[in-house]
Amino acid sequence: MYQNEQRLGATTAQSGAIFDEGLRKHMLRVYNYMGAGLLITGIVAFVIGNTPALYVPIFSSPLKWVVMLAPLAFVLFFSFKIQTMSAATAQTMFWAFCAVMGLSLASVFLVFTGASIARTFFIAATMFGATSLYGYVTKRDLAQFGSFLMMGLIGVVIASVVNIFLGSSALQFAISLIGIAVFVGLTAWDTQNIKQQYAENFDQESQQKIAVFGALSLFLNFVNIFQLLLYFTGERE
Repeated sequence: MYQNEQRLGATTAQSGAIFDEGLRKHMLRVYNYMGAGLLITGIVAFVIGNTPALYVPIFSSPLKWVVMLAPLAFVLFFSFKIQTMSAATAQTMFWAFCAVMGLSLASVFLVFTGASIARTFFIAATMFGATSLYGYVTKRDLAQFGSFLMMGLIGVVIASVVNIFLGSSALQFAISLIGIAVFVGLTAWDTQNIKQQYAENFDQESQQKIAVFGALSLFLNFVNIFQLLLYFTGERE
C-alpha cells in the first residue's frame, strides 16, 4: 500500500514536471514570436520614418488612412479565421501584420525625438514585463476582470475615434491615462489566458496557432501601452 502511494506520488510529480516544462516552452514560444514581431515593426517603422522618399507619398496623401486602418483589418481577419487557417498561415499573417504595423507607426518618428521614443519604449517594456509576469505567476483568477477590461477597451476606442474630430487635449489626456491602465490589465489577463489555454491539451497544430494568437494579443497590448505613454513622455521634434 505504501509502495503504491510512493509510485503514485512519483508519477504525479513526474507528470507535473513534464507539464511545467511544456508550459515553459510554450510561453517562451509566445514571447519569441512577440519579440520577433516587435523587431520587424521597429525596423519597418524606423526605415520608413527616416526615408522621405517613402514617408512623404504615404503620409501626405489619403494613403495614410489605409496605412492607419490596415492593422485593424489584420486583427479582425485573425479573430475570425484563426480557427480555420493552418499554423503556417497564421505565422505568415502575423509577420505580415507586424510589417504593416511598422508602416502605421512610422509616423512616430516624424513627430517625436529618437531619444524620447527609446526612453518610452523601455518604460513600456518594463511595465509590460512586470504585468505579464504577474499574470503568469498569480494564483488569482483574473477572468472576473475580463468583461470590465473589454468595456474599458471599447470605451477607449470610441473616445479615440471621437477625438480625431474634436482634437481635445483634455480628452486625449484622459484617453491616454485610462488606456494605459486598460492595456496593462489586459496584459496580465491575456498572459493568464495563454497559460490556461495550454492546459487544455490541444494538438500540436492548435498549440502553434494558440502561440501565434497569444503573441498577437500581447503584441497589441505592448504597442498600445507604448503609443499611449508617448503622450506623457514623448518629446516632439
